[in-house]
Amino acid sequence: MIKNIINLGDSAIYCDFGSEVNREINSQVINYFKNLQENKISGITNITPSYNKLIISFDLTQINYEKLKEKILKIKLENYDKESKNIIKVPVCVDEEFSLDLSRLSENLKISIDKILNSFFNKKYFCYMTGFVAGMPFLGDINKDIRFKRLETPRIKVPKGSIGITEQFCNIYTFESPGGWNIIGNTPIKVFDKFNNSRPTKINPGDTVEFYKISKSEYLNWNE
Repeated sequence: MIKNIINLGDSAIYCDFGSEVNREINSQVINYFKNLQENKISGITNITPSYNKLIISFDLTQINYEKLKEKILKIKLENYDKESKNIIKVPVCVDEEFSLDLSRLSENLKISIDKILNSFFNKKYFCYMTGFVAGMPFLGDINKDIRFKRLETPRIKVPKGSIGITEQFCNIYTFESPGGWNIIGNTPIKVFDKFNNSRPTKINPGDTVEFYKISKSEYLNWNE
């Protein structure tokens, strides 16, 4: 649960759930996030969850820090459930054109490319948060046998749809952008659609993601 609540500037609250990064703590963050969204407390302008923190921005003309803190502390999570019910299946092509770092990972991890891919695909991933660029999901926790550090020199451009792994996490680049994660494939689906006003993000905090492999032909002819 929340370990500390403090002011963050004049019109935001910082809720600290601890220093650890794990699914149980993050599920608590998400539970508070969803609870606040559903209750629509007057004055709240934005709610931003991360691995183990929650930032709540508010309008000072409608509510102040003390009143909002009081409302947050009164939230009861009797229905707390760390098991995700929303499962998103994501196709991935690992053709050499898209798997920019597979060979380097194989060399550094001292395991075959096939073993890396088997380890990656035979796992369900939990969405801890979205961010960095719009809609980018941060997914954990990858198997320990394929965990590796970021690139020493980040790429200036990582292609949209790239699947990256580093340390305990996996992500999906929703736009072409700079990045230093190890790229092992690419997905043809739109993980973020700015023109979809009702649901722009395909993957949201608390969702479970399952990746599955597709051929290059399937990738090139994919039609959502």
